[in-house]
Amino acid sequence: MASNLCYSTCSLFSTPKLGRRTFTFSFQRDDSLSFYSKTSLQKRSVSLQETQSSNPTKHSQNPQYPHGKTGSSPKSYIWVNPKSPRASKLKEKSYDTRAGNVEMAFGLYDRARNEKWRIDPNAFSTLIKLYGTAGNFDGCLNVYEEMKAIGVKPNMITYNNLLDTMGRAKRPWQVKTIYKEMTDNGLSPNWNTYASLLRAYGRARYGEDTLSVYREMKEKGMQLSVTLYNTLLAMCADVGYTDEAFEIFEDMKSSENCQPDSWTFSSMITICSCRGKVSEAEAMFNEMLEAGFEPNLFVLTSLIQCYGKAQRTDDVVRALNRLPELGITPDDRFCGCLLNVMTQTPKEELGKLVECVEKSNSKLGYVVKLLLEEQDIEGDFKKEATELFNSISKDVKKAYCNCLIDLCVNLNLLENACKLLELGLTLEVYTDIQSRSPTQWSLHLKSLSLGAALTALHIWINDLSKALESGEEFPPLLGINTGHGKHKYSDKGLASVFESHLKELNAPFHDSPDKVGWFLTTEAAAKSWLESRSSLVSVPAKVTAS
Repeated sequence: MASNLCYSTCSLFSTPKLGRRTFTFSFQRDDSLSFYSKTSLQKRSVSLQETQSSNPTKHSQNPQYPHGKTGSSPKSYIWVNPKSPRASKLKEKSYDTRAGNVEMAFGLYDRARNEKWRIDPNAFSTLIKLYGTAGNFDGCLNVYEEMKAIGVKPNMITYNNLLDTMGRAKRPWQVKTIYKEMTDNGLSPNWNTYASLLRAYGRARYGEDTLSVYREMKEKGMQLSVTLYNTLLAMCADVGYTDEAFEIFEDMKSSENCQPDSWTFSSMITICSCRGKVSEAEAMFNEMLEAGFEPNLFVLTSLIQCYGKAQRTDDVVRALNRLPELGITPDDRFCGCLLNVMTQTPKEELGKLVECVEKSNSKLGYVVKLLLEEQDIEGDFKKEATELFNSISKDVKKAYCNCLIDLCVNLNLLENACKLLELGLTLEVYTDIQSRSPTQWSLHLKSLSLGAALTALHIWINDLSKALESGEEFPPLLGINTGHGKHKYSDKGLASVFESHLKELNAPFHDSPDKVGWFLTTEAAAKSWLESRSSLVSVPAKVTAS
């Protein structure tokens, strides 16, 4: 469950913005077409210039130099405040000009194909890069296939552009195919190739492939940049590679050309946090401070998560109290992390965290208070929970709902857990949990936390009992889909927990050998079991954090 709420540093890295580009095209009588790219880099503080025409009548007396001076330009430049409305208009004009150059390139390429001009590999490489910049990733592949179809052999620039583009498109399977074609054609990967592979596999969480590229680079004596090291560490945090992360971190510190930055420490603290390694997380935090980096919201979130996993509630409160002095304002994800910590906190210590929750998010604090005090005055709980979900960002709603349900299950408040699940379905926080077809009725639990999954099972069994009582016809099969994965920082997954729970209920659902992550039963077995139940299934009073 912690995975729903931990920050992922992988999404914090951004690709540097490109400066203005101009494209020059050279036509030759031998029907060849060449593309040349010139990039002009400008400082952000003085990136905007406006051209201003000189007075045409002022220097018109000299016919030899119509602009008044030898070699002078008819335009002069004035600096514009980058934050002014005038600057915004100039930016739009610059972007329109760049877009016009790109459209010109595409138009020339279409003309070249129609008139069967010869196009060299560098021209194709430029087109692939242009399509990638425009976000047309299928267009990149089409250019690559056309290039091969007309017999033009891709060069290293072509392959590197294509690998980088497919990496940004999050298509690691195509990266693998293209890389194999490159090596099969006798080309050896260079630093740019490896960098593209590492970024592509890292973004896709292809753990073994990412580490393989890293080790191959080290074997060849290649130096990694800070960004590549951070990509590796972010991947390790995402997939739970703790030992490998520490190995990479030590390698980074011993390298000559780069040292850890704030994102490096953030990834390392996240890894220690999700493993519950408090001393390692604190040591990394102190090393970060000694290196001159101030803790940010991401770092403190991971540290609080670590203390919560170790059930060190006083340390959680102490870390939370540091936020004002650091000038940090809690956001929705931070509050979600705090809520997750509460699901791992013993009941007798929950009161220590209520005030912290209220300070971070008053609506969330009130809902939690209603839960702890077991109050539902005139439907206040459902009303306040609805207002809470309407006030938070979409990407954290499921995490909030999962944690609140887990908290209800921990406190043995099944009625409130059911209300929250039904509210989640009404607000479309959860979708398609149950499905029915003529051949199978199914319960889908893959996106739910353990407490939410147990609550959904409880409701589903009630629905099946009602269907049986009303004489509704059952399908030949009934199934529960838990998925087959496990938590990245735990040896347990939803499937293993549910297998034990179904046995406790004496339910006739059994692990399917043909459908991984499914528990199936027949119509006859399900009906017999439902008829034998004298009371509704009870949900365990405690959810163990994964």
